[in-house]
Amino acid sequence: MNFVIYLIVGGIAGWLASLLMRRDASMGLVLNVVTGIVGGFLGGWFLPKLGIGLGDGWLGFLATAFIGAAVLLLIINLITRGRAR
Repeated sequence: MNFVIYLIVGGIAGWLASLLMRRDASMGLVLNVVTGIVGGFLGGWFLPKLGIGLGDGWLGFLATAFIGAAVLLLIINLITRGRAR
């Protein structure tokens, strides 16, 4: 059951990050979910090292995954386009 919740929250976070970074047109549902989940792992690993805690529960996971996904998309933009949007 938790796996399904992680997929849903990760998909929402990936979709929101792709809207923020203006990559939504080039990404589909599957890539949004993957971006959100990878962003969740990235944010979950990196934010505590900076001393940033966003709380427990699904809202904390959503915020962490959103920040991680946005950073991931920024890195992808820098690599693929040579500049951040």
